[in-house]
Amino acid sequence: MYNPGLSDGSISLATMVIKYKNLTNPQSYYEAIDILGESGVLPKEFAYNFAKIASFRNFLAHDYEKIDYLVICNDVLNKLEDIKEYIDYIQRYIENS
Repeated sequence: MYNPGLSDGSISLATMVIKYKNLTNPQSYYEAIDILGESGVLPKEFAYNFAKIASFRNFLAHDYEKIDYLVICNDVLNKLEDIKEYIDYIQRYIENS
């Protein structure tokens, strides 16, 4: 069983910010992050790269029988700094708006 906290939490935060700022309603998890980049909440390049977390979430949710848990743990640990950066961008944006 996977822990959806990192990817699901990041996507949930994106949808909350989208609602808070009354931005375009996303049609996918990937688009939720993309909207934050297009609207200036996140730098565009960061949003483009970070949106891959949505694909990771879908992989975990739908292809869990194919998971190599050691690879997944390594990937997650390597992305913790990206998640911290993501949260910092959102926090700064909300504080400055």
